[in-house]
Amino acid sequence: MTINNFSSNCNKHISGLAFLRKNTSLNLVNSFFIMGSIEEHIIRTGFILPQITTVAGLYSPAMRTGNLVYTSGQLPLRNGKLVEPGGKGKVNDLNCEDAVQASKVALLNALAAIKSVTGTLDSIERVVKLTLYVASEYLFSSQHLVANGASSLLHEIFGEQGTHARSAVGVAELPLDASVELELIVQCKFPIIQ
Repeated sequence: MTINNFSSNCNKHISGLAFLRKNTSLNLVNSFFIMGSIEEHIIRTGFILPQITTVAGLYSPAMRTGNLVYTSGQLPLRNGKLVEPGGKGKVNDLNCEDAVQASKVALLNALAAIKSVTGTLDSIERVVKLTLYVASEYLFSSQHLVANGASSLLHEIFGEQGTHARSAVGVAELPLDASVELELIVQCKFPIIQ
């Protein structure tokens, strides 16, 4: 796309927004900006994008460098508490499926962190890398199955753009006695809405 085409497209969108503001209620326009098509995909999967969680230290939930956004480790928190069952304690063969669900909650928290930097999830061009740390009981070696929960949800939400590189790592302990902690790297379209 050339700079002239980009400028022309921006002017068309700005004119269209002015028309919307003049001819529709402000709530309709605001909801257009608040929820993009990716968030609609999330709702269709049976989830909602949560509010960004409060940080518990001297770090940012997500950071942008160029067109990449990196998240900090996200826990399976809902309303400030670890989800139960599955979000707390060590994972074993008996509670593995609960941990799979917890990985999806952690993923949604990572997407909320990304939205806090990009303004919209529709700016995501592709998912690059997912890393899932699993607090594992002795001899538990199915970390990859726990990570499949988050990976499958990414595919449901983003389709082919959700295909990603991945690591699933067993660890002894995680912050707050969480069962999983998830990091995400995404590539965004240029320019990112600020």
